[in-house]
Amino acid sequence: MDKSFKDRLHNRSLYLPGDKDFAAQQLVCLERLYHFNQTRPTEIKKREALLKEMFAEIGEGCYIEPPLHANWGGNHVHFGKNVYANFNLTLVDDTHIYVGDYTMIGPNVTIATAGHPIWPELREEAYQFNVPVTVGRNCWIGAGAILLPGISVGDNTVIGAGSVVTKDIPSNVVAIGNPCRVLREITDHDKEYYFKNLRVDK
Repeated sequence: MDKSFKDRLHNRSLYLPGDKDFAAQQLVCLERLYHFNQTRPTEIKKREALLKEMFAEIGEGCYIEPPLHANWGGNHVHFGKNVYANFNLTLVDDTHIYVGDYTMIGPNVTIATAGHPIWPELREEAYQFNVPVTVGRNCWIGAGAILLPGISVGDNTVIGAGSVVTKDIPSNVVAIGNPCRVLREITDHDKEYYFKNLRVDK
């Protein structure tokens, strides 16, 4: 891959995805992803080994439930330790995605770094740009949430199911909706009650 082209993948510039080595390198990543998605439920060690090959970084104790979908097979994805992702996680990883330790990701979540210009003529020519996404430590991303290019989610934050995150969300809050907005802060009440009127009894 031409260095200037590779730079454009990661520096937020507009680019045309037509580099001569682009498709070949991406196919290598997608082959690994295919093998991961074909593993049996009992092949935990094989899955762990494949993820270490596929991802830019992946910490100990991570678990991703197949099927996983990723433009670059996780090649630009950085997971901390003990990250859990349920089935049908979609990572549009044309540039870097960072997910902190102990974060939980529900089913059918999409984390997208890639976008296209609003101006029709540029889009018709297939121009693209990529902006990284960062999810903090010990977050919970609810089922069906969508995280758009360039956003960051702070530590300990909960993103409600079905939310569309279009702007940065701070640490230690519950945020929901489309577009996603802060609903409330996480408080001592949440230490006592884990769901509605259900009290923590451990």
